[in-house]
Amino acid sequence: MRKFQQLKIGEREVLLYLPPSYEKTVRHYPVVYVHDGGFLFTSCLNYLEHLFLSGQLPELICVGVETACRNDEYTPWPAEALAPTSIGFGGMGRRYIDEIAEVLKPYIDRHYRTIPAADSTGMIGGSLGGLISWFAGYWRPDVFGKLGLLSPSFWYPGVLDFVRGSQGLDPNLRVYMSLGGLEGIYKQTVQKNMVYCGKEVYRLMVEQGFPQEQLTFAWDPDGTHDDLFMAQRFPEALQRLFHSTPGLLQPVKENSARYHIPGTEVWRMRADHTGREYRVFVAVPDAPPPEAGYPVLYSLDGNASFGSLAEAMRLQSRGPHGIPAALIVGIGYDSLEPLVTTERFRDYTVYAEDGELPERPGGTKWPETGGADEFLDFLERQLKPELGRRYRINRAKQTLFGHSLGGFVTLYAMMTRREAFQRYAAASPSVWWKNHVLYTLWEQAGETFPDAGEFSPEILLITGTEEKESMIRDARELMNRLTQSCPKLAVEYKEVEREGHVSVLPALISELLRFVTS
Repeated sequence: MRKFQQLKIGEREVLLYLPPSYEKTVRHYPVVYVHDGGFLFTSCLNYLEHLFLSGQLPELICVGVETACRNDEYTPWPAEALAPTSIGFGGMGRRYIDEIAEVLKPYIDRHYRTIPAADSTGMIGGSLGGLISWFAGYWRPDVFGKLGLLSPSFWYPGVLDFVRGSQGLDPNLRVYMSLGGLEGIYKQTVQKNMVYCGKEVYRLMVEQGFPQEQLTFAWDPDGTHDDLFMAQRFPEALQRLFHSTPGLLQPVKENSARYHIPGTEVWRMRADHTGREYRVFVAVPDAPPPEAGYPVLYSLDGNASFGSLAEAMRLQSRGPHGIPAALIVGIGYDSLEPLVTTERFRDYTVYAEDGELPERPGGTKWPETGGADEFLDFLERQLKPELGRRYRINRAKQTLFGHSLGGFVTLYAMMTRREAFQRYAAASPSVWWKNHVLYTLWEQAGETFPDAGEFSPEILLITGTEEKESMIRDARELMNRLTQSCPKLAVEYKEVEREGHVSVLPALISELLRFVTS
């Protein structure tokens, strides 16, 4: 495969780079649009491919965009020349950004396997290229969700007034900004204010409420304003923008590599109806999908479960005697905690009054409850269609899996919207929720479940023998009710020896993967 392809799209010259695995898989890739013809990636390509192959950076498609006049196309409005012997600034940046969004990007998305969503599309540039990338976040956040600002020219006349008068960038964006302490130190024009203006824009972004977990500020006290410094920051900018968790870097010197599961991607989705944000983890098999597409496992509490499931699938699906490969999808939250208590109580329950729940340990108040239907709507109406656009999936083999409260909402989905998934796996389900409301729901749902020959979901229930007696008793009782009122329903119940409420999770993985892929 040629590493670079020179293209002409409309009147614009672009340099296209496809990552090492592009010709070997059917995967779709994030894309980063890089100003100044892409010199930022051509100057460090061997190192980028090292980061790809070592799992330190998800593989990306890079598009270098040429310009005939950066003073015109990389500026937001016209401005006078800085010196009598230099040229002025044309302020044609909005037209340039719209051309990338409406001409170049659609062409790349049509002809190459991209992930077209904004949260998988970046724009990066240095100096004036960093400035115009920042304005792309104001003008086209619907297209460019990740912004790389390398030594951005925030000294440009009127920029600070613009920032102070604005409401700030869209908080869904992710931003990387690098700045060197020696930038502009020898300039006699307004460019001498590079450091002050860069720090001031960063301060204003924080003051205006831009989420700091979405923002990386990389400060190098010895950094100068030149191509060398910007090219050094480029790989790190990609890592911070396209990996799951950016952060504040002070200073920028950093050599430690983070562990990354090969074949995995992480992106954010905001629920249209509620505005709630979710972190979506996806593990894509190395093997190409079968003709019918990959089976899919949707795992709740993705922060806790995804890594173990992804590694297990990666190992157990190896040929020649492995299980069929499946797409693993974890649905979690923007948190470093494995179990995000407040959010999961909201999303994994139906509403319950205080009198319908037991006293909480320690006498504390129960968190907000009752968001199950809104959460399941998000899975059905947004997440599943998005996955169908990005990957070839088998719509007849989709499994929903949840543990504890996640097990409750899994069974709730099976009873109230049984055709949403073909298989439902519940581990240690919280059947006790709201005075055992699942029993009542099943009395209503069981009467309408189809006879043989019509669609009927498959159900897997698992508990550990060392769990609370009430948890085991409730699971057994639910299994009995399911099978007694609907004998033809495919229900499998297992108790894992010597495992408790939490330790049952790693112990059930192999059983779960067989259930998903059989």
